[in-house]
Amino acid sequence: MKQKTSFFVVFFSAVIGYSQHVYQKQFVKMGSDFELTVVAENEKEARGFFALGMNEIDRIEALISSWQPQSETSKVNQNAGKKGTVVSRELFELVKRAKAISKLTDGAFDITYASVDKLWKFDGRAIKKPSSEKLNASVRNIGFEKIELEEEKSTLFLTQSGMKMGFGAIGKGYAADAVKRLLQAKGVKAGIVNASGDMSAWGKNPNGEDWQIGLVNPMNKNKVFSWFSLNEKSVVTSGDYERFVMIDGERYGHIINPKTGMPSKGIVSATVFAPKAELADALATALFVMGVETGMNMIDQLPQIEALVITTAGEIVTSKNIEQDALL
Repeated sequence: MKQKTSFFVVFFSAVIGYSQHVYQKQFVKMGSDFELTVVAENEKEARGFFALGMNEIDRIEALISSWQPQSETSKVNQNAGKKGTVVSRELFELVKRAKAISKLTDGAFDITYASVDKLWKFDGRAIKKPSSEKLNASVRNIGFEKIELEEEKSTLFLTQSGMKMGFGAIGKGYAADAVKRLLQAKGVKAGIVNASGDMSAWGKNPNGEDWQIGLVNPMNKNKVFSWFSLNEKSVVTSGDYERFVMIDGERYGHIINPKTGMPSKGIVSATVFAPKAELADALATALFVMGVETGMNMIDQLPQIEALVITTAGEIVTSKNIEQDALL
């Protein structure tokens, strides 16, 4: 379905300089750029918070990675079509929520997309599309309804041989939420977790104001076209403007429609605001796949959810509850 590209959510640099108690750290985890911002008493305390956050991301990656052969996710994939796998309650509940979002989006978001993911190469090597035969064979292995969950035993079972589940479209949002919960529990009064464009914020910056983020149109990266406040809220931006491939003069972005195995068309970027980054992450992907009209109709029916998309034609489309005065 997708892996995160470079984000166009820009941290509002004006918070730097308000207080010596704002600390930031940038690093790479889960194959992506992360940035942690915390309000702390001093640099030593901030370093401790950063270490906690980074360790938490490592823990989550070891849980949901389909690349690490010993992860719980890999073991579930290895047993596809054979038997159920006992997993931690944490992974079980994550998959349970993912299935609920899949049902909500009529399969536009689906963690079993991973069986088709490897057919497309977005690193410049691809010179032709995957064959229809290969696409059809892979799509047959996709379907959230084919994941069986047994509550009492805490088992996950991919009922069809060849199925795979992957968390590229929800994992970083989940990581952002988890780090936020951990740091709050450790006494961090305010901060932002930025997981390569999946942002989860809490508290206020030291001048007493909400954290601010700016959105940049990928077609004009030198100009912020809107500012938004993040107060106990999460925002995720998904885009296909950096990871794509040109084949026979046609552009194919990396966000895959799980029903067809083909890259989605019509949207360049999708930004979703939600109470949790995990949900915003999944819905941003669903928007790409569903398209502007159907996707925004879904967003408008969900409480506490707002969205903004930029189409391939350059049009900016917002959900009905978006902060209209934030658009410049």
